[in-house]
Amino acid sequence: MSQALGELLALDPAARELYLAVVAQGGWVKSAEVSTADAPALARLLALGLVRGLPGGTFYSAVSPRAFLGRAAGALRSRATELLRQADELPGRLEELAQAWDVAPRRIDRTGTVETVRDRDTIRHRIAQLVADTETEVLTAQPGGDRAADHLAWAMAQDIPFLRAGGAMRTLYQPVARTDPATSAYAAAVTPYGARIRVLDEDFQRMLIFDRSVAVIPASADMGSAAFVFDHTAVELLVELFERDWQRAERVAWGSAHTVPDPGAVADRIARLLACGLSRRGIAHRLGLSERTVAAHLARLRQEYEAETLFQLGWLMRGRGDNPPD
Repeated sequence: MSQALGELLALDPAARELYLAVVAQGGWVKSAEVSTADAPALARLLALGLVRGLPGGTFYSAVSPRAFLGRAAGALRSRATELLRQADELPGRLEELAQAWDVAPRRIDRTGTVETVRDRDTIRHRIAQLVADTETEVLTAQPGGDRAADHLAWAMAQDIPFLRAGGAMRTLYQPVARTDPATSAYAAAVTPYGARIRVLDEDFQRMLIFDRSVAVIPASADMGSAAFVFDHTAVELLVELFERDWQRAERVAWGSAHTVPDPGAVADRIARLLACGLSRRGIAHRLGLSERTVAAHLARLRQEYEAETLFQLGWLMRGRGDNPPD
């Protein structure tokens, strides 16, 4: 019956039209009056119980949909009870498999709260597991450029379902990522699903952080091994490092013709730092820009806000740079 209700909710136009025609004729129709073209629609109505054949097979009579729904509701409640019972039994059925997973040997070197993995395929497998187990947030810092297209395709296959399920993802790249076709294509593909990706023109630590409880960092210069960090204090320090870099990074309009940076991003960061009391030189040092570039931005902003001094400009802009949305 539950299957019949599903079919009812997706009842095709031909069956609906035939049912309405029968009702319009007084609620019944002679079998001889049903055309060959209407035979499939009649069969569907009979299967649903919305039409029934009268004794002798010469007439068909329409049945109230409300009567059908009353029966269907009872059947669905029974089915729901059965599904709940099966859900309660499922952990027990999988317990043997879960225990086998827990005791399975891992190709890793474990030292305290750090696991060192020395095989690239195993690293990918472990990261895929972490992504699958992550519930809320992934933080990624990927310096350098020219990421392999196959790796990005693999990452996209994991990241998009995570984002669709409501996960949050923030990623840091260096400016060279803008000119790398594969990286730009990846960024343009995931940002519509809510991923936030910025660029930072500085050296920064490569890392992956999952739910702020597990971090993955390189364990060798050639990236051939990785350290999986579970120590809470160490992970917190890596999160703080990421957040510091994130605040200095620049937003980019991924997916535009040339991945042009958001024109307001630099001004927003300058405004935030100016409101915090930093000097022109301090702002230039913090953002990795030349003092001349910062001076040009400040001159434009002073004109825009009609400010006579930098102190006055910082006061007028004090709310502009507060954590602008990506």
